[in-house]
Amino acid sequence: MFDLQTYPCPLVAILRGLSPADAVGVARILFDAGFRMLEVPLNRPGALEAIRSIRNIAPHDSIVGGGTMLTEKDVDAVFEAGGRLMVSPNCEPDVIRHAVHKGMLALPGVATPTEAFRALDAGAHGLKLFPAEMIPPSVVKAMRSVLPSHIHVMPVGGVNPNNMKAYFEAGATGFGIGSQLYQPGMEAEDVRKSAAAFMQARQALL
Repeated sequence: MFDLQTYPCPLVAILRGLSPADAVGVARILFDAGFRMLEVPLNRPGALEAIRSIRNIAPHDSIVGGGTMLTEKDVDAVFEAGGRLMVSPNCEPDVIRHAVHKGMLALPGVATPTEAFRALDAGAHGLKLFPAEMIPPSVVKAMRSVLPSHIHVMPVGGVNPNNMKAYFEAGATGFGIGSQLYQPGMEAEDVRKSAAAFMQARQALL
């Protein structure tokens, strides 16, 4: 399985609304920029087809999967499409366990210490702090003080190159990046510039 611990400050590209027709082109830009974790949320048409297309061209050291995975059926569908990354906006222990049982990397969404420990008890490999707009760095610092030190804590929602440092200094160890990185209809050059800006901000933290 993809080893999350080998990547300092991993960035998960959240490609909401990515069409199957654009999937390979966008993915290549992100892989070339240094991204190694790509998530296609399931709550838009064509997500599974996009995951299949990306999986076919993904580098060996990358991981591709689905977001907004709410049920065990979602886990099965993404797994069958070749995805090995499970991301959700919520903490549903049965779904987490199902993903872990299938050998997927599980990053469920949590917003409180109670949810965080429920997710870890279910086998989560890391925690998506969502929505980060309501979880400022001061809250991240408090949560980080009680969570296992080896667990990745990744704010998602409103993350941009300018606020990553504050979260990182508070204890965040990675980020999920959505509309600040990619939106449907973006020109390839704009995706390339956005990806480079996030990678530059990441490098400044290491």
